[in-house]
Amino acid sequence: MKLRRLFLAALFVFPVICSAASKEMVELQRDVAQLQDQVRTLQSGFDTKLAALTVLVQQAVDSSNKASNALAGLQGGIQEQMRQQGRDVVGPVAGLGTKVEEMSNSFQQLQNSMSDVSARLARVEQQMLDMKNAVSTMQSPAAPPPSTTPGGSVPGPTSSGPPPSGEMLYQNANRDRLGGKNDLALQEFSDYLKYYPEASLAPAAQFWIGNIYFAQGDYENAVKAFDTVLERFPANNKTPDAMLWKGKALVKLDKRNAGAKEFHDLVQRYPGSEAATNARAQLKLMGLSAGTGASRRR
Repeated sequence: MKLRRLFLAALFVFPVICSAASKEMVELQRDVAQLQDQVRTLQSGFDTKLAALTVLVQQAVDSSNKASNALAGLQGGIQEQMRQQGRDVVGPVAGLGTKVEEMSNSFQQLQNSMSDVSARLARVEQQMLDMKNAVSTMQSPAAPPPSTTPGGSVPGPTSSGPPPSGEMLYQNANRDRLGGKNDLALQEFSDYLKYYPEASLAPAAQFWIGNIYFAQGDYENAVKAFDTVLERFPANNKTPDAMLWKGKALVKLDKRNAGAKEFHDLVQRYPGSEAATNARAQLKLMGLSAGTGASRRR
């Protein structure tokens, strides 16, 4: 009896349960469908935006490639212009350097020629002085014949004879100086200045007198001899050498300030001469600046 009642109750309850379950399934299916629509919408929007972004990226890549190509072309053009300008500049500069070198060589040849001409003129001048002295001697009255001494001997030649040739006298003096015969050379240079005080080789003769005094350690007379060169022959090719050796002689006499002043004056007056180079070396040995201004200790 009880089983029958339970069966009947189940028959009445099952349709209600089935109806409720069916309603929940429908609602669940509707929610799933809505979610699927939302997912499809999102997917479609994502695809659209991804496509647009891809297009933008491609455009950026294309612009970058074009910019790189343009930059490479610009760089190549600049390099070519620089190379062309280098060729345009190097050629004239090289040609200018060649011309300067040619002018320097021509100037050196001209200087050498002028030195040769000066030497020849000096020899001609010396020969003219020799001829002048010979003519003067010929025009002077003859000396009386020498008298015979009680012993029958004849005295030596008088001093009224013609002076020796200037060119020969200078060459003999220079040869004796180079040979170490300083005393003999000193006398010969002095004789040259005695007979030919205005000759073109007179400054050189006076300079070598000072140089011989310096070699003998007679620095006082050396300074006087070099001063004579600077005072009597201020414009000649021995002036720089006379200033240099005068400065050395003053330093030997412990007159450092006077010697340094002589070196500085030499550098200022004849900066490109060999004597000026030696003067700078002397100032460096003395610990002084080689500038043209007042000497200063380093």
